[in-house]
Amino acid sequence: MSDAPELDPPSAPPAAAQARVARLRAELAHHAHRYYTLDAPEIPDAEYDRLFGELQALEARYPGLRSADSPTRRVGGAVLAAFAPVRHAVPMLSIQTETDTSAGGALAFDARVRRELELSDDAPPVAYAAELKFDGLAINLRYVDGVLVQAATRGDGETGEDVTQNIRTIGQIPLRLLPLPPAGEGRGEGPPPAVLEARGEVYMRRDDFERLNARQRELGQKTFINPRNTAAGAVRQLDPAIAARRPLSFSAYGVGEVVGWTLPPGHGRLLDALSAFGLPVSADRGVVLGPAGLVRFHGDIEARRDQLPFDIDGVVYKVDELALQRRLGFKSREPRWAVAHKFPAQEQMTLLRDIEVQVGRTGKLTPVAKLEPVFVGGTTVSNATLHNLFELRRKGVRIGDTVIVRRAGDVIPEVVGRVPGARAAYVPNFHMPRACPVCGSAVLREKGGIDHRCTGGLFCAAQRKQALLHFAGRRAMDIEGLGDKLVDQLVDGGLIRTLPDLYTLGIAQLSALERMADKSAANLVAALDKRKHTTLARFLYGLGIRHVGEATARDLAHHFGAIERLMDASVEQLLEVDDVGPVVAQSIRTFFDQPHNCEVVQKLRAAGISWPDHEGSADTTPKPLAGKTLVLTGTLPALTRDEAKALIEAAGGKVAGSVSKKTHYVVAGAEAGSKLDKARELGVEVIDEAGLRALLAGPAQRMSLA
Repeated sequence: MSDAPELDPPSAPPAAAQARVARLRAELAHHAHRYYTLDAPEIPDAEYDRLFGELQALEARYPGLRSADSPTRRVGGAVLAAFAPVRHAVPMLSIQTETDTSAGGALAFDARVRRELELSDDAPPVAYAAELKFDGLAINLRYVDGVLVQAATRGDGETGEDVTQNIRTIGQIPLRLLPLPPAGEGRGEGPPPAVLEARGEVYMRRDDFERLNARQRELGQKTFINPRNTAAGAVRQLDPAIAARRPLSFSAYGVGEVVGWTLPPGHGRLLDALSAFGLPVSADRGVVLGPAGLVRFHGDIEARRDQLPFDIDGVVYKVDELALQRRLGFKSREPRWAVAHKFPAQEQMTLLRDIEVQVGRTGKLTPVAKLEPVFVGGTTVSNATLHNLFELRRKGVRIGDTVIVRRAGDVIPEVVGRVPGARAAYVPNFHMPRACPVCGSAVLREKGGIDHRCTGGLFCAAQRKQALLHFAGRRAMDIEGLGDKLVDQLVDGGLIRTLPDLYTLGIAQLSALERMADKSAANLVAALDKRKHTTLARFLYGLGIRHVGEATARDLAHHFGAIERLMDASVEQLLEVDDVGPVVAQSIRTFFDQPHNCEVVQKLRAAGISWPDHEGSADTTPKPLAGKTLVLTGTLPALTRDEAKALIEAAGGKVAGSVSKKTHYVVAGAEAGSKLDKARELGVEVIDEAGLRALLAGPAQRMSLA
């Protein structure tokens, strides 16, 4: 942080303004690099905004001090009529794709390289640089004397489009390169090269994509199909202000034209150097030896693919030694020394045969696409969600269309759109049914809402099954042994029509069911009996009241202390509970206004379900963490995350998901992440598991331990 001299407009000399502007730009570039590239900010956002605002004011006062590398140039600019063509000094060539997505693809590439290099069988293994293949848009960044002067798309490889104004809006991309530190062969201390073209991929993280689509839905605007197309569309947006509102990221993977710098001898070291210049480079990279190294890298990344925060469609192998790259050369505008080794596709085209409606636990009706089976994302998909009627309409899909299906990891497959083309014949639009397809009850849509719901409640078998599974779930009543298939048999066989019926089941009834021997039946009856003593919070969560999650259930239990007081509470009284707003309050009131729901509660209590009397606000026992907010991060030595959370809540504390100025303690274990950095930045006290146990013990115990 800097101590700026006061610059009165009438008297401040331009020299002082120039020095201050240079210092502000250097500070802002440093902090942007820490924030966007290293994910390790040193100052709070408010301080960055203050410095940024000061720079804006100085540049407005002294227009002659504006420059292309100023952070203020990231956002804004006139709407373009069209993109100007850019001739690449060094062609941006594509690389060959290995069609074999198994380990055989890596073996085939290594065999080709060794054959081209005329290496004998007993020659040492070739060293390869291995990295991710981002699913984005290739971009060439041209820096002159360290300043970003132009950004261009790949285009046809020879000529691309000038997208400089849009690329400036990406916070990860430095507008001025950092000087290289003295380290290693091929690198030296001093200013950046006279010319450096850094090449990489612009992409969109999945969480940024989901937030963008959520905002689009709130505004009633069309949603985007996938992160890759959205990123490409943002880069080629004629209005930079619109591009700035689309959250983009960048990862460098190579260079184009270079003047005034001796390249390192290997591609791995080249990427290290680009990172030292301040360019973002993926940490998931390495130099491996021979085919075994390639296979290990491919397998490791494929196993972690779904945990990455962005989409990739494979990995890239490059012969590491640049001298060997030159020996191998090119073939049909593709380098012989590189290959893209893809993973199984996560998007495929298939036929939409039909649309059916699925009824969920809360009565929500979801249109489900019945598909011609297609292998996508590592599994065969025959069903995919269409979310709701409004999403279905936006995507314009109808029965008989060829559609694009997407699946990523454990995410439910979804239809993301239709393949353009004329329909063979007229197909009417799909309409949601007026009666529930399971129980025949009326289907309604809340005013202003987007979801259609069955009004049957527990009368509806579909809701009954999901309600039972939710009630028995680990975070609710935690009834071991009550799974999907057993619930299907219990409901379909008429043994259970409502939650209290669970506690009337006997061993003889259960053992007569498919795959239920006497021992399994006895275990379930014992589990039901064991979990009868619970907490009011778990019980409330298990009831499945709409909009009432775990945290809200705990707040309600703490505030009211007894189920009777909650059931009798007015909307106004419910609004007195922390984090309960009008929608949640009305949902709770509506639930307990239904006689059958009150009857369920009474019958469950009669079946023996209980919790400590006067649980919550009526409990006057002092709580050592009352009024305290804690955040958990990393892996604790002895406690699981759930165990630590339960202990904190039992002691009157609250566990939050993020660190803020209102956080009292951050409990940090091994491999603590960004939450630990945020705590240090805000000055929040950081403790370990031993410190947590001391807090839980209370003041007297802490004094005896001191």
